[in-house]
Amino acid sequence: MNVGTRIALVLLAFPATISGQGFLEDFSYEGVWFSGVGLGVGGVISNRLETAVTGAARADFGMVAPRIRALLGVSYFKADFKASEIAKFEQNLRDLVDDPTGDFEIDIGAVSWSDIEAALDLQYIATLASGVTGFAGAGLGIHLRNGSGVAIKGTFVEDALDGIDASLDLSLGGQGRLLEDLYVTIDFRGVLSTDLLSIGGLGGLMYRIPR
Repeated sequence: MNVGTRIALVLLAFPATISGQGFLEDFSYEGVWFSGVGLGVGGVISNRLETAVTGAARADFGMVAPRIRALLGVSYFKADFKASEIAKFEQNLRDLVDDPTGDFEIDIGAVSWSDIEAALDLQYIATLASGVTGFAGAGLGIHLRNGSGVAIKGTFVEDALDGIDASLDLSLGGQGRLLEDLYVTIDFRGVLSTDLLSIGGLGGLMYRIPR
């Protein structure tokens, strides 16, 4: 997916009444400051891995335009590959072996993949009620992935699973005031990358720093 397509997806989240030129003119550094920090925990499902627990930390850097805030975040999870993915690995290995009798067995056992993501998000904020806001956002992520397993340790299979990938992230959620500067948050997130598609849900707390 090219950069133009990603930018278009972000713009679709904003009110249709804002013209393209006016929207860009609204961006400003004046509202950018370290305004909050939050932690969350939840679960993630994907097309290749088993369901896993995930955790994230996010820093809010304020409003870069009316109703639009910027956040930097880091998240982590580790999960085993699904049985169907392990079967594909094993079949690929069989295809590399020249065995006329066809009586050999390959069992690589459990293989895990860990994912550390650093992401920059832009979120459009809407007030839903007193002390309650919702958001829809889009952003870009960088993933550091590492494969592990007893049978693949030190092999080309492990090397193939290790690497860096980029992603387009889409998010939807909200927050409600718990105390004066403390908020309960909920965040649903879809991550589209070359090697993995995932959807996660996080619940947590965010502390808003008074300016």
